[in-house]
Amino acid sequence: YLQQPLTAVPDPFGTHDSYGAHMNARLCAFLDQFGFEYEFLSATECYKSGRFDAMLLEAARKYQDIMDVMLPTLGEERQATYSPFLPIHPDTGEVLYVPMKAVDGEKGTVTFEDASGKEFTLPVTGGHVKMQWKPDFGMRWAALGVDFEMFGKDHQANAPIYSKITRILGVRPPEQYVYEMFLDEKGEKISKTKGNGISVEDWLKYAPDESLGLFQFQKPRVAKKLYFDVIPKAVDEYLTFLEKYPSEEPARQLENPVWHIHSGNPPAETTPVSFALLLNLVAVANPEDKSQLWGFISQYAPDASPEKNLLLDELAGYAMSYYQDFVLPQKTYRAPTDKERAAMEDLSARLKAFDGEPTSENLQTLTFSVGKEHEFENLREWFQALYEVLLGQSQGPRFGSFAALYGVANTARLMDEALARD
Repeated sequence: YLQQPLTAVPDPFGTHDSYGAHMNARLCAFLDQFGFEYEFLSATECYKSGRFDAMLLEAARKYQDIMDVMLPTLGEERQATYSPFLPIHPDTGEVLYVPMKAVDGEKGTVTFEDASGKEFTLPVTGGHVKMQWKPDFGMRWAALGVDFEMFGKDHQANAPIYSKITRILGVRPPEQYVYEMFLDEKGEKISKTKGNGISVEDWLKYAPDESLGLFQFQKPRVAKKLYFDVIPKAVDEYLTFLEKYPSEEPARQLENPVWHIHSGNPPAETTPVSFALLLNLVAVANPEDKSQLWGFISQYAPDASPEKNLLLDELAGYAMSYYQDFVLPQKTYRAPTDKERAAMEDLSARLKAFDGEPTSENLQTLTFSVGKEHEFENLREWFQALYEVLLGQSQGPRFGSFAALYGVANTARLMDEALARD
């Protein structure tokens, strides 16, 4: 099936009439998942049904004008054989990349020879030809009346060519918006060949689609790193914007990303626990299912429940999946230094004797005081030691918030167990 249109290639998955139809169905399923309103058009059908005919005939009449735009963009060897029209071989159905012997603008036909030297004359209408992709871009804009086109930076160099083709066909080109490309964690361009990117399906396995919407919404003209570690940060940024929205002035609400993500009607629900905190809770509690995780959440936020806090319940499930696949494999626990051990033993003892209100602030203040009394010049090093010894990671949420969520007694026991490890 080499050289065949994708809509003539059998579907290897056996679910649709062709490989092209299969991929089109995947596109529609993606759009449906996010609630897009759209009119789906198949290029093959547009060529065959006559929807493109008027512009194809105009392209035949303006053939030389189109060639004058295209030829300077090509190398010398390519110039010798280039044609904006790609005829479909009437016998084999192959898409032919051959030079035109003649183009009759009045009759709307092209004449060419196939590899065997046999000459054919075909109309440019009715699906007998395709157009090369750059002229095709401009032709579609003209034929479909496109007035706005958004595309990635990889199209930016060719956008003036698309626009020139559209103007040659007598139509005003659309307004255009260029967005930047995504990079991997090393700052390198994402490549399908390298496989160094993540898909929409990958993201949505570990976080709600609103978090992906926020990631897409922010700074579209700036290249952004897109890899799995950005997911928790995007989730918590979304939760922060959602929490701020009700108390903001109307003008500020319009600047809040959640107004746009939710089409002007953000939900009122907020969550008492951050996604980062849930990940750390999963790390130490090692729950087998969400109900066990809710046991800790309910102690921290007694008014919360899976029935009332649907978003939080959803995040709990995501946290368990993300932890198992990305956090757990990267965990590296270390033994404390003598100074750190003494401070942790002191903190454990104070937690066991703690009789105040177990709020995040009170427990953060207690932890802070222990670090100062044990003469950590940089208290950041004290908190980092707690994360590395207790959680097996170099950073985490506010320790007081974690202790309040996990429970004072549980946190003291976690510390004792960590200090007892070899």
